[in-house]
Amino acid sequence: MLRVSNIETFYGPSQALFGVDLTIVAGELVALMGRNGMGKTTTIRSVFGLTPPSAGSIEFEGKDITRAQGFRIAQMGLGLVPEGRRCFTNLSVRENLLATARAGHWDQTKVENLFPRLAERRDQSANTLSGGEQQMLAIGRALMTNPKLLVLDEATEGLAPVIRQEIWRAIRTLKAEGLSILLVDKTLKEVLPLASHCLILEKGQTVWAGEPDALTDDLKDRYLGV
Repeated sequence: MLRVSNIETFYGPSQALFGVDLTIVAGELVALMGRNGMGKTTTIRSVFGLTPPSAGSIEFEGKDITRAQGFRIAQMGLGLVPEGRRCFTNLSVRENLLATARAGHWDQTKVENLFPRLAERRDQSANTLSGGEQQMLAIGRALMTNPKLLVLDEATEGLAPVIRQEIWRAIRTLKAEGLSILLVDKTLKEVLPLASHCLILEKGQTVWAGEPDALTDDLKDRYLGV
């Protein structure tokens, strides 16, 4: 479904990615891991055309999207839940969902069934929601685009434990329904049982890729420990 091949990405004169490889097969949940500042968000930005790579290639369903504009990439079926949520704060919950709606399986009712809190707060402005509720809204907004591939960048970071569990429940539901997912998260206890495949970035490079069972304690300490 998605193939990222040896991409290099810069912010001005500063190079952030030095050859990242990533492959996602339809129906998989792939975990993108690494310490802070190692290139995970930049990889996602490169995939979505927000910070296009200067070298390498990105293909989605066999089509080259390396130089495609962000809105074209979204129209092809990639849905993004960005780090920091970034809801439309001056719109209501309902308006946030309808703003991105495309015909398909996911509609407002299904999103509200996945996150009942959003139904309870349907007419509230997004800026009145808690951080966890905003995260649910960001996920719901991405689902309303009816993506073929959902990308979640730190979807549970900084949330209260009870909200984190709601988010993880939703992710498990989405995976069970067969949605392809690229997930950035540091919570190995939650990530590894769900992941079909994992890869680790270190200083802007793919340094390890494999199945979750092959991720040894030594690898965790070397690349993911504090």
